[in-house]
Amino acid sequence: MDLVLEPPRGAGPVRLGMTLDEAVEAVASWGIPEIAYDHDDPSTTIHTACDETGVNVLLEDAGKSVTAVELWWPGEGRHTDVRVLLDGDDVFTTPAEDLFQRAENRGWTVDRTDHEYPFVPGVSLGFTRQTSQEVPRTRGGLPLYVTSVLVGGEHYYGEHYYGEPLASLV
Repeated sequence: MDLVLEPPRGAGPVRLGMTLDEAVEAVASWGIPEIAYDHDDPSTTIHTACDETGVNVLLEDAGKSVTAVELWWPGEGRHTDVRVLLDGDDVFTTPAEDLFQRAENRGWTVDRTDHEYPFVPGVSLGFTRQTSQEVPRTRGGLPLYVTSVLVGGEHYYGEHYYGEPLASLV
């Protein structure tokens, strides 16, 4: 199965702007999702998995609608037939630097200020290059491949940093 990333519209069957019920229905064929309500922050997260690929559907606007979708690499020693595709590249099996170079070849800017959390503003793609697992690494110690990818709305990285409103990070 292929989960296609379509920034800034969504990932796989989940579209940004969906209601909680619509998002739950979109992922229901993968199994029963867990819905987590954050009582300290008016957000809701749907946790599920497509085979071994973890999926978090974020509803950060008081749980009203989907604001981002984050997909996670299955993890060390786990195998999946699910491919997470960005313009034909499998995000979790294409070396990160190749992914970023292809993004730049498309005219996108990859912000690598934080090497563990690069992102593409405007397109609103965010990546994680951090894990405690035993994985191939670059000379600098970063995982060779990304371990998660987030698709947010067009201005997601102008208003948020990995789900946190920028004002809360000051």
